[in-house]
Amino acid sequence: MSTSQQPDPRDRPARLSVGVVGAGRVGPALAASLQLAGHRPVAVSGVSDASRRRAERMLPDVPMVPPAEVLACAELVLLTVPDDVLPGLVEGLAETGAVKPGQLLVHTSGRYGAKVLDPALRAGALPLALHPAMTFTGTPVDVQRLAGCSFGVTAPEELRLAAEALVIEMGGEPEWIAEERRPLYHAALALGANHLVTLVAQSMELLREAGVAAPDRMLGPLLGAALDNALRSGDAALTGPVARGDAGTVAAHVSELRRHAPQTVAGYLAMARATADRALAHGLLKPELAEDLLGVLANGTSGSNGTNGAEGDAR
Repeated sequence: MSTSQQPDPRDRPARLSVGVVGAGRVGPALAASLQLAGHRPVAVSGVSDASRRRAERMLPDVPMVPPAEVLACAELVLLTVPDDVLPGLVEGLAETGAVKPGQLLVHTSGRYGAKVLDPALRAGALPLALHPAMTFTGTPVDVQRLAGCSFGVTAPEELRLAAEALVIEMGGEPEWIAEERRPLYHAALALGANHLVTLVAQSMELLREAGVAAPDRMLGPLLGAALDNALRSGDAALTGPVARGDAGTVAAHVSELRRHAPQTVAGYLAMARATADRALAHGLLKPELAEDLLGVLANGTSGSNGTNGAEGDAR
């Protein structure tokens, strides 16, 4: 076995100086990943105490400076601010002359493509939209999670190769998203990931209410299998009382949720209706069983007293 040491990335010549505007959870992780690829973080801006602590942890020895100073010393600038803040930030930086000709300006918003950077483009910047399809914790584990992570990439055609190269250097997989499809792309990710967190958190709360001491341990294998099945098989992976047409079981669920967690009823009904529609469309839910089930979901109250399967069965 070879005992030769791997070269330290810090010993390699840096190809680009990197700045971060917005030390939230995303920016420091991307900058740290670029550092591993041989680039050199030189400046970061952040407002809150949490941002400052995060930057110190992820990018030690990189100075905290105002946004305009970040642009003044970086060849590649990561704009990692909330979506609603991004347009105003870009306009302000362009109007104040902070943007330099030839500067790579990268934003990480899922909602926007490259056009939001048009004010900077007019100032001579090179605009790239690189959105990592990943949830971030603000800790060093995020750098590891970027390995194999898909990035939604949007950029002018002449910068496409540069954008994809940066993604690959961060360990990611570039996925080209057309400018006009960015909002749809982002909605899809929010639907799948953000709402999943809400669903899991609600499920854990209900399991605790039901007396389960370790809901995370109970849910882990079940949710892992469900996710794997869904990714492999799509709608064919649908299971449970809605897909089976067990109207009585669903009615019992709604009744219990009204008693113990009324704030979850609307979400349960909405997801159950969507599940029923998909199960019907794919021939999983028998039409003769769907009428009672849809009646329960429409009324949001008890349906038939019988059940077509075991209550609470997660099959």
